Amino acid sequence: MDDKARAELGKAAERWFGKRVEALNEVEHRVLRLTKHRLPLSRPPAVDAGSQTFGERLADRVAAFGGSWTFILLFCAFLAAWAGANLWVLANPFDPYPFIFLNLMLSMVAALQAPIIMMSQNRQTLKDRENAALDYEVNLKAEIEIMALHEKLDALRNDHILGMLAKQEEQIGLLMRLCEQTSTPTANPARIAP
Repeated sequence: MDDKARAELGKAAERWFGKRVEALNEVEHRVLRLTKHRLPLSRPPAVDAGSQTFGERLADRVAAFGGSWTFILLFCAFLAAWAGANLWVLANPFDPYPFIFLNLMLSMVAALQAPIIMMSQNRQTLKDRENAALDYEVNLKAEIEIMALHEKLDALRNDHILGMLAKQEEQIGLLMRLCEQTSTPTANPARIAP
């Protein structure tokens, strides 16, 4: 980066962030540089399904299925079938009324399902954090662009007002000369009379 570009970047950092370039963090520096060069900042979030491990994909699928109405309805049907089979259908039930074996199985399923769902939620939290960081960068750039537009509009308004004042001064000067020319003949009555 040449000295002129560094100086412009330094002025922009002071104007928009109120900091020196060296005091900017990585995100602010990247946003400032892209704004100065009028380059787009937004990009799609990094979601690469190919880099996920088998366990990560499985955790996402288990969490998606475990939090669905299909799972709830199938699970209710399974519980009803288990209770019906052990209460009324089977002459010699394998899990009689307090359903101790069913409770054991449900506890084991819950003990396995909870950490799997938590793994998926942790991965989703990381994705959300990346998206929030990207949103912050885009918002920061938009704020800088809006401030730059305000500065341009203020400069245009000031130039317009200065131009109007110059025209007004010119018109006042013309009016003064016109008044002097018209007042001179009336001030000398001898010249007026024929």
